[in-house]
Amino acid sequence: MSNQWIAGVDLGGTTTKIAFISMDGDILHKWEIPTDHSNEGQYITSNIATSIMEKLEELGQSKTVLAGVGMGAPGPIDYETGVILNAVNLGWRDNFPLRDSLESVLSLPAAVENDANCAALGEMWQGAGNGAKNLVCVTLGTGVGGGVIANGNIVTGVNGAAGEIGHITTLPVGGAPCNCGKTGCLETIASATGIVRLAVEEMNKPNSKGELTDIFNRSKKITAKDVIDSARNGDPIAVKVLNEVAFHLGLALANIANTLNPEKIVLGGGVSKAGKILLDSVQDYFDKFAFPPVKNSTKLALATLGNDAGVLGAAWLIKNKLIG
Repeated sequence: MSNQWIAGVDLGGTTTKIAFISMDGDILHKWEIPTDHSNEGQYITSNIATSIMEKLEELGQSKTVLAGVGMGAPGPIDYETGVILNAVNLGWRDNFPLRDSLESVLSLPAAVENDANCAALGEMWQGAGNGAKNLVCVTLGTGVGGGVIANGNIVTGVNGAAGEIGHITTLPVGGAPCNCGKTGCLETIASATGIVRLAVEEMNKPNSKGELTDIFNRSKKITAKDVIDSARNGDPIAVKVLNEVAFHLGLALANIANTLNPEKIVLGGGVSKAGKILLDSVQDYFDKFAFPPVKNSTKLALATLGNDAGVLGAAWLIKNKLIG
C-alpha cells in the first residue's frame, strides 16, 4: 500500500481541484476541472471520476495504483455516513449521499469531509501545523471557514456543523446581514466580501480621499487586495478597515483559543495573503483578549499550503481511514 496513490479532491462551486498524492503526502500530479452543477449537480461525481480515469491513462497507470479517493466539499457533512447535509452552491438536494456516489462511480473507498476541515487537516499534515495535533484553521476567503482538530481528529459536532467560525457573532447589535440568515457574523467583516463592504462604507462618508478612494473612483469598484495594498501604503481608510477586521478576528480567535487552547491557529485563504500587516494586528488583539495561559501557549501562524491544503487534507482522510 505504501506505493499506492490517493486521489484528493477539493470540490468548489466553480472549480474542482484534483491531485494524486503519495502516502507520504507528496503531490505527484494536480489539475483542475470546472464544476458542473447543472441538473441538481448530477454530473459532479461522474465528471470527477472521468477526469481521474483520463489522467491515470495519460500517466500510463491503472486504477489499481489508487488506494482511495478523499473529498472536501462546501457545507456541513456527516462524516460517518458521508452525507452532505446541504450544499446550496452545488445544486444537490439536502442530505445528498456524497460518499456513496463517489464510491459508486469510482469503485474505490471514499471519504468526504467539509472543505474547511480538509484544509485544516492538510495544514496539520504537511503545512503550518507542522504535526500539531491540536489545531484550529481559519480560511479567510469569499467567506470565512474553519476547522478544529483535537488530538489529531476533526471536531465535527452532532451534525457536522462544528467549526463554523465564520458564523461566530462578533457584532450582536447593528451587524450586517450574513448569507446564513443571521447578522453580525465574523464572515461579514473578516472575509474578502466583508472587507470590501467596510471599505465602501468608509468611502461613502463625506470628504473621503486617499489612494483607495482614487482606485474606487477610477474603476467604480475595489477588491480586498486593493484595500490590503493601500493599507501597506498608509492609506487612512484602508488602515482603518484592516484594523477593524483585525479587532474582530483577534477577538473571535481569542475566544476560540480560550475554549480550546490549541497549539496553533493557522490563518489561510486569500485574505491571509495580506501577511504581516494583518497577522501582527490580529496578534495584538488576540493577546489583549486571550486568557494569559492561553496567550502564552497558543501560536498564530499563516498557512503555508495555499490552494493545496484542501486536496492534501482530503488525501489524509483516506490515509487515516485505511492505515491510520
